[in-house]
Amino acid sequence: MKISNLEQLLSSKLHITILTAVFTFGMISYTGASVTELSDPTPATVKVDDISVNEVEAAQIAWGEGIVKIGKVFMDKGDYKQAAIDHINKFYNYQEGEVLFKPTLAAEKQFRLDFEGALSYFVGGNKKYAEDGGFAIKPWTNVRWENIGTKIDGNMAVAMGNYYFTPADGSADVKVEYSFAYTKDANGNLKIVLHSSHIPFQG
Repeated sequence: MKISNLEQLLSSKLHITILTAVFTFGMISYTGASVTELSDPTPATVKVDDISVNEVEAAQIAWGEGIVKIGKVFMDKGDYKQAAIDHINKFYNYQEGEVLFKPTLAAEKQFRLDFEGALSYFVGGNKKYAEDGGFAIKPWTNVRWENIGTKIDGNMAVAMGNYYFTPADGSADVKVEYSFAYTKDANGNLKIVLHSSHIPFQG
């Protein structure tokens, strides 16, 4: 059907319920009272809500519980490596690129930008990272957070403070300084994109 004929048909007083015409340049659909041209349709973008302080605090608690879980699986002689893999996949955004990860006890290879380096830090056993003894399999029984401040800018949040790791052997808590940056991934899940932690300076 030519466009000129279609225009004549639409301008007539005939009652038209549905009229659909497909052209070389796209698709024109008419339903009752309006004409809509659809060409090169693009999928809808999922809106990601801004991050809240409550989400950051919940993610911190869950991260600490994950570290404790890895250690428990290790003590129970379970698959602690898989527990660590699950932990990293859940909390770190390596799926979408590099993560700026500076672990507490890394001195030779200080920065772990990829998944392999992060996994080695948590459970050890990788010859490429000989210094790693497996931070998460020390093990720990609790992680307590003390946020000094949290800054949020839309889909980015940064938190700084101290966290305290309780060793399973009953010795004193270990105090560590931290900075975390979070963003939401394509599915709206809060993920770590920067993790930097250090033992406090001792002069």
